[in-house]
Amino acid sequence: MAAQQSAFTLFSSDGEQQPGLALSFLDSLQTPLPPPPPCVEVFPSNVPTSVKHTPEPLNLDGLTLLKGRVSTQQVFALSNSDLVPGKYEGGLKLWEGSLDLVKALRSEDEAKHLSIAGKRVLELGCGHGLPGIFACLKGAAAVHFQDFNAEVLQCLTIPNVNANILQNSEADIRYFAGDWGEVHQLLRHLNTDENCNCELNEYGGYDIILMAETVYSISTLPNLYQLIKKCISRPGGVVYMAAKKHYFGVGGGSRRFLSVVEKDGFLKASLVAEVADGSSNVREVWKLEIK
Repeated sequence: MAAQQSAFTLFSSDGEQQPGLALSFLDSLQTPLPPPPPCVEVFPSNVPTSVKHTPEPLNLDGLTLLKGRVSTQQVFALSNSDLVPGKYEGGLKLWEGSLDLVKALRSEDEAKHLSIAGKRVLELGCGHGLPGIFACLKGAAAVHFQDFNAEVLQCLTIPNVNANILQNSEADIRYFAGDWGEVHQLLRHLNTDENCNCELNEYGGYDIILMAETVYSISTLPNLYQLIKKCISRPGGVVYMAAKKHYFGVGGGSRRFLSVVEKDGFLKASLVAEVADGSSNVREVWKLEIK
């Protein structure tokens, strides 16, 4: 993984999009999804005793974290399924981008490009929650984990946090389940203005927003982007996003999402790291900041 910190520009100075990267949501219309599950806050007391959580050590270039292994068959009665749109969004699988993001955050912290201690952190689409767990270990004041499925938080995220974080941690750790179009109603650190002016509520927004492998579905990108704008603190809030450059077969990817970001003009993007190890298509970590 090589740090690059290069600026990303999808559009030319005259506003025309570069060839081959046209963004059209109409060309990717899908079968209507079922209604999303209700948005709920999930509490550590909600962890079921019937689901076995087996923690395993994971070595990330000298940093050891514990990760659980939970069966989709046991939790969702699904066999060999990474994704069932509208029902299960892959949260029980450990995706490569989550590991890329932890490594990038560690590198950014060591290079003094990012300070996590004392900050309010939100991890979107958390699954195993490893980036958020890293933020806890680095002294974040608050770390809030969000996933589409409450079952993922109950059976995987919360046990993972408990396995990695000392019980006497002073961080405000909370868990929220729900769709990106609605879950802002529950989040504790939020901007009051949905049109994203600079007025904040008493909580002031999240200082750091983390997300890995969240931009695979074109249909969800607008809600994800609007949620980020509602949550990011002003001024100074940052987003770290790990994703594949393209998700073949489903149309999403980091470049699709960045085209939405740049067209809106609220955030600027810089490339932090690129991973091209031959095991999959090119993966990237991007940093988004308020212009």
